[in-house]
Amino acid sequence: MTSPERTEHLVLPGVLTADQAARTVRGILAVQREDGAIPWFRGHHLDPWDHTEAAMALDAAGEHEAAGRAYDWLARHQNQDGSWYAAYADGDPHDVTDRGRETNFCAYIAVGVWHHYLSTGDDTFLDRLWPTVVAAVEFVLTLQQPGGQIGWKREPDGEPVNDALLTGSSSIYQALRCALAIAEQREEAQPDWELAAGALAHAIRSHPERFLDKDRYSMDWYYPVLGGALTGAEAKSRMKEGWDRFVVPDLGVRCVIPNNWVTGGESAELALSLWVLGESDRALEILQSIQHLRDPETGLYWTGYVFDDKAIWPEELTTWTAGSLLLAVAALGGDEATCAVFSGERLPVGLAPECCVPAAGDQ
Repeated sequence: MTSPERTEHLVLPGVLTADQAARTVRGILAVQREDGAIPWFRGHHLDPWDHTEAAMALDAAGEHEAAGRAYDWLARHQNQDGSWYAAYADGDPHDVTDRGRETNFCAYIAVGVWHHYLSTGDDTFLDRLWPTVVAAVEFVLTLQQPGGQIGWKREPDGEPVNDALLTGSSSIYQALRCALAIAEQREEAQPDWELAAGALAHAIRSHPERFLDKDRYSMDWYYPVLGGALTGAEAKSRMKEGWDRFVVPDLGVRCVIPNNWVTGGESAELALSLWVLGESDRALEILQSIQHLRDPETGLYWTGYVFDDKAIWPEELTTWTAGSLLLAVAALGGDEATCAVFSGERLPVGLAPECCVPAAGDQ
């Protein structure tokens, strides 16, 4: 059982004590099924992205065996085309409630596998999960469009949905970079992935028209920064532009405008984005602002809060909300694996498409 001594590195003033961090980790472990699946909460569904986010949080807390079981669950239940379904009832692979196959859901395993490897140094694990990562990436790239963006999903009948989501594509960019890092570690060159990552980054940076207009959602605001496509002054400018639209002082981050609803997951991800930009003080303030969502008994976090009504909504304590907070805390605390995965400093960036490479005479 996780003890406060094991979570001393997750202490953050005004956010978590060692005891509170241990309780949060135990809360996630209590939801995890014996087969490794981590649903949102027991009796609800599992989706592959949030399952991976929770597994990464377990690794950040030193629960490597439990995290490994979560990745083995994905490996065992991967579809033949490299995908996973969008939703499994309570993590039961025989009870699929959404047979759509979303590209960002499927790509995220690369982030989790690289994070687990950096956390453990387990070469055997990396060898075992490599075919799973390869198949997932190849599935995702079947939906890459000529402009570089990644189509949203395949419908249950296999029909591709080529419309692209900026949030999803930004998450996929991070996943492709982690997949390339795994490939480098294994000394297995993947030039097609490098080209795909470069084209995707160019689309995110320079062609907003190639994505569906979801400007009302806070994730579309910060995810190009969190995923690593936007950096430096451009990233800071973007964060400044959206700050007053989405951040509610002392409460957290709106999920969608104009709804007066702040959510824990988006708030923790924004904090992580701020940390990426070197703005740790503001990241800390955001994490402190959402402690009203913490359930002291389980250590988990409510999904959101409607501040006009002063009401928790929906009334669900989700593993992925707790997971996103633990990862943000781990980054601010200097956890090496978490910092490496989200800072992007040591991740491959892919190859720029020909349209972005200066001609010899222009260099």
